[in-house]
Amino acid sequence: MSENASATELTSQYTAQVTADLERNTKEQERVGAEIAALQEQLASLQRDHTVLVSIQQAIDAVPAPDTTAQPSGNVPVPAPRKKAARSGPGKQTQPRKKTAAQPARPARPAGKTAGKTAGKTAGKTADNPSAGKTEVAQTAQPTLVDLVRSHLTEQSEPRSAAEVATALGQAHPERAIKTTVVRTTLEGLVAKTQAQRSKQGSSVFYTAADSSPSAATAPTEEQPAPANA
Repeated sequence: MSENASATELTSQYTAQVTADLERNTKEQERVGAEIAALQEQLASLQRDHTVLVSIQQAIDAVPAPDTTAQPSGNVPVPAPRKKAARSGPGKQTQPRKKTAAQPARPARPAGKTAGKTAGKTAGKTADNPSAGKTEVAQTAQPTLVDLVRSHLTEQSEPRSAAEVATALGQAHPERAIKTTVVRTTLEGLVAKTQAQRSKQGSSVFYTAADSSPSAATAPTEEQPAPANA
């Protein structure tokens, strides 16, 4: 009985060992198969790349090489050969340069003659081009913004706001960049000098000339005027 029991136990051990070995063998086959499949895919990709590279190399070889022996077109300046500087040695002596006689200095012109010639040239240019003198006189005779604002208020029969005065002066003098803020400052300066009057209607401020009729303007208020509505 003991021999049969030992034989049965040994058989069971061998069976378990063989089963475990079969499982390990199966798993190893699956792992190696997966690696082989990956390597085959990688090999196929390398083969495709190799085919593409070969075709590119063949296309490059088919292009003719440029002729480097051909002369460049156009007139290309050729640099002149540099002259070698003469070496000074013990056997060579440098010849001294010949002294040239100093030229006599020209006599200075009198100041009176120079000023007379300059004035004569200026007068001649003015005589040849009389419009230049007129332009300078016209530029110096332009009225100031204060004169323009005062004159505009004198010509109006009704109060005007700073924006209205600026618009009217801008249309009358398009060559001058007239801004509403500058006109408002000028009007306030005229009010301070009693050369203009300020009236307030709601939130708007209007200005009239100092010599206008009482119905056209009212006495200036003591409170600070609000910004004019453009």
